[in-house]
Parts: sequence; structure tokens; C-alpha cells
Amino acid sequence: MPYFHVQTNISIPEDRADGFLTEASKRLAEKLGKPERYVMVDLTAGTHLRFSGNKEPAAYVELKSIGLSEAQTQPLASFVCSFLEEQLNIPASRVYIEFINIPGKFWGWNGGTF
Repeated sequence: MPYFHVQTNISIPEDRADGFLTEASKRLAEKLGKPERYVMVDLTAGTHLRFSGNKEPAAYVELKSIGLSEAQTQPLASFVCSFLEEQLNIPASRVYIEFINIPGKFWGWNGGTF
């Protein structure tokens, strides 16, 4: 049920993208306290993204999850920014994050909803 989507203007080789997604899935599951089998991660690299009027490395992130609370957003923002800086060398000041709490009845899976 958690969905983590990263869009970035940097190019990322396939093997590096795979490692990023594997690590993101594992660490996000831990941070959210959710089983990794429900975590979906997505990376869109090489987009035509500009931030602050320039094309230096930047990212736009969506984190959607059932039961995401306001109290979790600050620690998750810190985690996401640190993770992107560690994995992709994108400075925290060049990252926007959108947190979305989805009611279970509005999240479909396996022919039903949560």
C-alpha cells in the first residue's frame, strides 16, 4: 500500500536504478512499519525537471500510504532527503516531497480494497 515515486532530472544507469529501488523498498518498509510485500517503489530518471530556474540535480517525490499521519511527515522528509543524497547525490534543498494519506477504501489491490 505505500507507493514511493521519485522523479529526477539525473540519468541513472539500469544497475544503479535497480539497487536504488531495492534499497528504497526495504528501508521505506522499515520506516513506515509496513510489510515490504506491500511496498511499491518507482523511479523516473532523466526527466525534464527544473528547480529554482536551473537544471542542477533535483527530485520530486510522492509518498502515498494508508494511515500516513502528520506526525510521520517530518521524520520521513528527513529520511527521504538523506536517502536521495546518499544514493543519488541530490541535495536536500533540491527535493520536494508530497505526502498523501490514502483511506483504505480508496486503495485497490488484489481485486478489492484495504
